[in-house]
Amino acid sequence: MTALLTCAMAFSMMQLFLLGALGPRLVDDLRVSPTVLGLTTTVGFGVAAVLSPAGGRVVDRLGPRRCLVALLLVSAVALALIGSAPGTGLLLAAVALGGLPQALANPATNKTILAVVPADRRGSVTGMKQSGVQLGAFAAGLPLAALAGVAGWRGAVWAAAATAAVAAVWAARTLPADPPPKYAPASWLPRGTIAWLAGFSLLLGCGIASVNTYLALYGVRRLDLGPTAAAALVAVLGVAGIAGRVGWSKAAGEPGRARWLPGGLAAGAVGAALLLAASGYAHPLAWVAAVAVGVFAVSANAVSMVLVMQRAAPGQAGQDSALVSAGFFAGFAIGPPLFGLLAAAGHYGTGWLVVAGEFAGAGVVALVWAVRERRSVVRR
Repeated sequence: MTALLTCAMAFSMMQLFLLGALGPRLVDDLRVSPTVLGLTTTVGFGVAAVLSPAGGRVVDRLGPRRCLVALLLVSAVALALIGSAPGTGLLLAAVALGGLPQALANPATNKTILAVVPADRRGSVTGMKQSGVQLGAFAAGLPLAALAGVAGWRGAVWAAAATAAVAAVWAARTLPADPPPKYAPASWLPRGTIAWLAGFSLLLGCGIASVNTYLALYGVRRLDLGPTAAAALVAVLGVAGIAGRVGWSKAAGEPGRARWLPGGLAAGAVGAALLLAASGYAHPLAWVAAVAVGVFAVSANAVSMVLVMQRAAPGQAGQDSALVSAGFFAGFAIGPPLFGLLAAAGHYGTGWLVVAGEFAGAGVVALVWAVRERRSVVRR
């Protein structure tokens, strides 16, 4: 079950990592600018942000099994269309379609965990399934990037699409049947803790998306790396993110400790972004920075999902997960276009400083929330 949920998370965002890792090849083959490359991320995650509140309600009403199978099938179609895109128009349309799996992923997987995993294991299982996103980064940055060197970038994307289709069959045969569809009260705006986590996730997403989208291109254009070596930067980030998400999510299983983790991880992410800015002068720092982004920034999102599950209203885990995810996806839509303007002008160092500022803002939101929550607990 954990392996399947991890796979679902990987495919829900596979397009993001493929566009980032294969970005140098796409820019040359399709003749798109760095700004348009950033726009693909904006389109995909803008759609995901808009659809997330409705997606969470759908999961609460229809059940996670149906939604996970649909997630994987739509991911397969979106990837196949990306691999077939002759130019910018179809590429953007396919990326927009890929926003639907992103909107369903956290609500459906979190709902499955709450239904079948004992409470004392939910933190570690959540970390494992959230590490699936970074497993997708690793797959895009190493095996699929290597395949692209042999079969072309289109062949690599088509291979990912075929694997997603196989995973859909696996989900249909493995997951327990959903309960009968039932009414779930609608909640379209985040409130209380969910609102704070959504704000934190928005700023965090701005920074992470910029790194994911432009790290490989930065490696080629500023660090003099080849396309495969630059894609390996994304893979390194992915491996570090897997370890970080599993470890920090397990630590977040203790509620008293969990409230302080997002702010601390955001502070570490600021340091990672500053290392990226410094790597323009000392190139090996880029590898250290990629590890640090995975361990701190990427892991912070997994910890926020553990917090959502600890505090979700009864029967509304899907909606609460979706509202926090909507903030994260909105950040993914906002961050890359801003960075893309700076990248197009060659100002990568300034872009990484902007990313550091986004992570710092996320840290402030998280720490203010943690202090407020601690005071409310003390008053009780």
